[in-house]
Amino acid sequence: MQSSLRDRLPVQSATLFDAKASKNMTFEEIGKQMGRNEVAVAAIFYGNAQTTPEDVTALSNILGIDHSALEKQLAGYPYRGHAMDMPPKEPLIYRLYEIVQNYGFAYKAILNEKFGDGIMSAISFSTKVEKETDDKGDWVVITLRGKW
Repeated sequence: MQSSLRDRLPVQSATLFDAKASKNMTFEEIGKQMGRNEVAVAAIFYGNAQTTPEDVTALSNILGIDHSALEKQLAGYPYRGHAMDMPPKEPLIYRLYEIVQNYGFAYKAILNEKFGDGIMSAISFSTKVEKETDDKGDWVVITLRGKW
């Protein structure tokens, strides 16, 4: 975890990131053991996703964290978006923000043409990150899937 974020994140973030580092695990590896998507797991680490009792047990077992301590830290509701400045200063996050700035109205127009009036849910939602490689290099593929 970036030291500049440490003070802006909930208490469980330090616990989870320290344990992840000590186990030298990726979000993908943790997610596979939990039966969860790697992005959902990372969102838990940053305090942006709700956990189930099963998530707490799995994280405790996978990362070697005391269950009762982790359960207390993960109790309550997520506090989403509190750690980020707007506009974002971190370059990769800024690029994602820039994509929405540049293509947001185009996405909206096309979505309205295809689905009618409405919005895409960020609650009934899933996302994934994939890597593609071709002769021009590595490419990131981010899929956003939200209920209309």
